[in-house]
Amino acid sequence: MQSFSFHNPTKVLFGENQIANIGSQMKRDKIDKCILVAGGGSIKNNGVYDQVVQSLEKNGVKWVESWGVQPNPTLDKLDEIIEFARKEEVQAVLAVGGGSVLDTGKAAAAGFFLDNIWDAYIGEDRVTKALPIYTVLTLSATGSEMNGNAVITNMDTKEKICLSSIHLYPKLSIIDPSVQNSLPFKHTASGAMDAMAHIFEYYFVNDTALSTLAINEALAKTIIESTDRLQANPADLNARSNLAWSSTLALNGITGAGLGFGDWGCHAIEHAISALRPHISHGEGLGVIFPAWIEYLSEKDPMRFSRWAKEIFSESSATFGVKHMRLKLSGWGMPLSLRDLGIQQDELPILLDMIVKSGTIGNVFKLGRDEIHILLMLCF
Repeated sequence: MQSFSFHNPTKVLFGENQIANIGSQMKRDKIDKCILVAGGGSIKNNGVYDQVVQSLEKNGVKWVESWGVQPNPTLDKLDEIIEFARKEEVQAVLAVGGGSVLDTGKAAAAGFFLDNIWDAYIGEDRVTKALPIYTVLTLSATGSEMNGNAVITNMDTKEKICLSSIHLYPKLSIIDPSVQNSLPFKHTASGAMDAMAHIFEYYFVNDTALSTLAINEALAKTIIESTDRLQANPADLNARSNLAWSSTLALNGITGAGLGFGDWGCHAIEHAISALRPHISHGEGLGVIFPAWIEYLSEKDPMRFSRWAKEIFSESSATFGVKHMRLKLSGWGMPLSLRDLGIQQDELPILLDMIVKSGTIGNVFKLGRDEIHILLMLCF
């Protein structure tokens, strides 16, 4: 088991009716004015917006609003929000929505103090401070509500990059699972795969951190069971709650304790896919990549993947584990191939160039151009 440092500064309020507390928490932190960052308007349909603004009004917190953050959020929108936040002289960012909204809000909180936020993404500047960040989560998937990560896509350069900093951890995140009952099952399933992928990026590093591996197995199985139950009954609040909390824990630091940094090769591939085709959700792309990645690497090192197959899918080998995983994803209505995602064969060389732009990918399993090409063909 590797040495590690674990610290998560985010306070979480979890459960029904917790959104009403956002205003009092911000007032307690002496926030007089914030920028409310949101997506396409779904929070006005599910009642979340009304709960948020009523709480802000009640506690005397002023706010301005910036709407229009899209899935796979873009640098152009981020720059617009940063400029608006500066103009309005806000003291905090309140991101209300799913992972894309949260990532954009978090990056805006850091970009408020930088000349060019993209420079921080490409390593030419660094984040040294950020506005206080508050979030109200409406879609469980990315874990952004309890980590220091923010993924943004630069549409001009076709790059999708994750920025990580201790300053990007939210000060407070509110998770009310009941507001997710109205989600289309497609979004629930995609979010579940996204969360499982975070667990799997750490899972195969080593087999010595037994406590963390056991936590990861329990989380993965809970995600699968809860998603099955929600497919049958979207209003199953207990299933929704367990899925939401498991998704948060999947990337708040606990799943990597004693396992090192993780691999993240599959995320590098998926980032290229959704940078090429922004309409593809992160979870959908990962659902195509991860089974193929396990299939390919288990041929080289079958024992490394045998515990995963046994403990999570009750299968005797990685081969059967991958088959079980694909059947599960298919049963959820998820795409299983790059073709299912709408990627054309003549786009594969473009995709390959995008993936290898920064060299090899992966930390545990380092993959070069030829191996990534094989993997893409397995996915196609």
